[in-house]
Amino acid sequence: MSQKNDEYDEDIDNTRFFYAFTLNILNIDKSIRWVGITDQNGIIINERYRERLEQFLTVEENHEFAINTITRHKTRLKLEPKIGELTYTFRRYTRMSR
Repeated sequence: MSQKNDEYDEDIDNTRFFYAFTLNILNIDKSIRWVGITDQNGIIINERYRERLEQFLTVEENHEFAINTITRHKTRLKLEPKIGELTYTFRRYTRMSR
């Protein structure tokens, strides 16, 4: 099998994994409205919305939010040697949690 076919098969496997993963997360609880997976630059590579719900943010706003979140995370990683390892990050807004 050629390297091109191997890469194609890997892409299909990743797509299937991301599809199943986001669906499983969304099904954990009815309060979860949106699930997104980003790359190391904050580019959303897979996302899923709960059906029949009006979304708070547009697609463009979600993408911008994801990029900004990864940028903040990278800043925290730089400071970890001084402030300690990050345990978790959570933001609570009046209409949603992220």
